[in-house]
Amino acid sequence: MTSALNWSYLVAAVCFILALRGLSSPRAARPGNLIGAFGMLVALALTLAAAHIDNVALLVVAMAVGVAIGVPAARLVRMTAMPQMVAAFNGVGGGAAALVAVADYIGNANGAALSSGYRLAVVLGVLIGCVSFSGSVVAFAKLQELMTGRPIVYPGQQVVNAAGGVAVFALAVAAVAGAHLALLWVLAVLCLGLGVALVLPIGGADVPVVISLLNSFTGLAVAASGFVLHNFVLIVAGTLVGASGTLLTRMMSAAMGRSLVNIIFGAFGAAATDAAVAGTGAERTVRTGTAEDIGTLLAYSQRVVVVPGYGLAVAQAQHSIRDLATLLEERGVEVTYAIHPVAGRMPGHMNVLLAEADVPYEQLKELEEANDVMSITDVTLVVGANDVVNPAARDSPGSPIYGMPIINVDEAAHIVFMKRSMRPGFAGIDNELLYNPKTTLLFGDAKATLTALVAAVKAA
Repeated sequence: MTSALNWSYLVAAVCFILALRGLSSPRAARPGNLIGAFGMLVALALTLAAAHIDNVALLVVAMAVGVAIGVPAARLVRMTAMPQMVAAFNGVGGGAAALVAVADYIGNANGAALSSGYRLAVVLGVLIGCVSFSGSVVAFAKLQELMTGRPIVYPGQQVVNAAGGVAVFALAVAAVAGAHLALLWVLAVLCLGLGVALVLPIGGADVPVVISLLNSFTGLAVAASGFVLHNFVLIVAGTLVGASGTLLTRMMSAAMGRSLVNIIFGAFGAAATDAAVAGTGAERTVRTGTAEDIGTLLAYSQRVVVVPGYGLAVAQAQHSIRDLATLLEERGVEVTYAIHPVAGRMPGHMNVLLAEADVPYEQLKELEEANDVMSITDVTLVVGANDVVNPAARDSPGSPIYGMPIINVDEAAHIVFMKRSMRPGFAGIDNELLYNPKTTLLFGDAKATLTALVAAVKAA
């Protein structure tokens, strides 16, 4: 049985690696996810068969509760709430890793006889897991609008956070030197507070980056729990999650043109005022159009680039944009989709949204590829995006988003900007693109407006 268990862990590890490879591509994401689930099922089944478990009934009840919560949550979640679900599941994983480390330590009666390596693994599991749990809870609350999404700052905040970090470090060293259960509980409480303190100053478009960072923390906490339990598959799975989460965080930071240190400690968006949120569009002139006018423009174009954003997800308009694209293609118009790395609320948000509407993967163009053809594009149709097309990121050194790579929609011959109102995007700053002479604004719900555009194209 031991040999079979080791082989099952090897199979699971290979499945996890193949799953991550699959998740790097929209086409292979679904089978990759299934491969990862199969690997976990194999490891779990063999572990249960090999281990001597006293409380089988309690374990079955816990698994049943998890299934009852997880399956409906995953199946019923709206695309707009996907980042919140990721934050919630990630927090649960970090909390579970911390509890496993504490529980295993409690199971060892003589803590003083434990090796320093074991004590280090327990401390790391508690420390990282608790920070991930509480930080994910705050990130969830921000995205779910249970609390303000803006940075929460106060005088002396950095000093307080620094003092908390020093206290956590000191307790961690003391616990590794001679672990006591009381020290672990105090460390856990301090780490819960530290996780909250680290995420409170994060706001605006930085929250998804922090979720990715916390995801890597959870992976490291799971790996530490694997060392505590001497479990090979937990070590491998946790390390893979930690490494992939770290790489994803770096990629998202690069996509925003900012360093991770600046994102964590910069309190992005704190300078945004109520006037910025309300927008300054009331004092300036913009050009608006009707669905009929824009439908005619689209119908007689040769190349159209769609730039989807969070507004498309909120309106659940992915099928409507697909219907419009199909209709244009039947008229000989070339239609592609420009996907910014941080469009929406999480990496891949737009890819998954458009995949639901059966948009061909070949039509999804990454930022650099989309920008290469923008100057020869007749119309860019911006649907619910804002910050990722804001020229301030390119032209205004004083802007909070300056340096973030954007989709250069202003290079196209015509810009159609679909918005509900003149309110700014997630970053809370105004968008000069709205006042560009080439821009035509089309106000309204994205789904209703796209439906009207379909009718207008048919009539053109």
